[in-house]
Amino acid sequence: EERRQRAWNSVRPLHASHARDAAQIEELVPCGCLAELVASYRLSQAPRSVERSHESFPMQPLGDEEGVRVPSFSSPVTDAHVHLFPDPVFAALWRWFEAYGWPVRYRLHTPELLSFLFSRGVQRVVALHYAHKPSMARMLNEYMAELVAREPRVIGLGTVLPGEPNAAEIIAGLRRSGLRGVKLHCHVQSFAPDSAEAFEVFAACEAARLPVVLHAGRAPRSPAYAIDSYSLCAVERVERVLNAFPQLKLCVPHFGADEAAAYLTLVERYDRLYLDSTMMLSGFFGGDYVELLKRSRPDRVMYGSDFPNLPYAWDRELRAVAASDLSDERIELLTDKVASEFFELERSPG
Repeated sequence: EERRQRAWNSVRPLHASHARDAAQIEELVPCGCLAELVASYRLSQAPRSVERSHESFPMQPLGDEEGVRVPSFSSPVTDAHVHLFPDPVFAALWRWFEAYGWPVRYRLHTPELLSFLFSRGVQRVVALHYAHKPSMARMLNEYMAELVAREPRVIGLGTVLPGEPNAAEIIAGLRRSGLRGVKLHCHVQSFAPDSAEAFEVFAACEAARLPVVLHAGRAPRSPAYAIDSYSLCAVERVERVLNAFPQLKLCVPHFGADEAAAYLTLVERYDRLYLDSTMMLSGFFGGDYVELLKRSRPDRVMYGSDFPNLPYAWDRELRAVAASDLSDERIELLTDKVASEFFELERSPG
């Protein structure tokens, strides 16, 4: 914690100077100069395990072939994890991925992105975004509200930065804007799931009956973040959230990544906890997550892609599902039913 604070104190003045000269929206997203400075400082202080994690990024894309449509399932496909941002935010985000994640294969802005998925047979998308600075959330939420008002196939979520002024007020207005939940990201927004700032947000979401998609898995660990995600995130912290808010519905994306086995156990104990499969069925990160899916609670895992921020073909995970021996009923739960229940949607037409 002391190293993290020293790193932040050393780079904050430089980042503020940079941001004053940046584009109006772009200055609100994690910029390369800040990430590079934090990475340099933390690598000089970090154990070798963290350094090795840093050396593995950026990862190489797969260059695999893509299909022209979703596989021939007997059920519709709802993609429960798609990112939509204003154009300048997308541009800055893709630069960050290029340096610290992987080359993004589909650099499509919102209209083209939605046309791409819908024309290939995806029935609906759950659209996510997140704010990492105060005042950014209102702008992003307005952007999403305008979008869902025009396009009923988009299920939009709002966001808020835990700890920012009027966080509870921002959440209280989301349903009136047509938004159906809240997306939070512990790594990007630099908060622990069981922190006081997060609890304020969860209380407001519970009161408004808004489900929460919470990136609370420890992975990926990267010095490009301003925090150490392994110190901030743990399955035990998420369990504290579930115990503190007995009416809150919570989805942890990516199977909870490296703590997937523990999250599968937790899902058996808490009916309000859900997982999504985003990116993990692709094989990109290793591990047999298709087999893990087979062992998971069927009515608590939903399909998501992370489109457009992918280093491989848009339908790679859907093709993995189609090639598995999952039953039609199980595939329907994964690709539509569970998302419909979690976000309280009418079932997607077949």
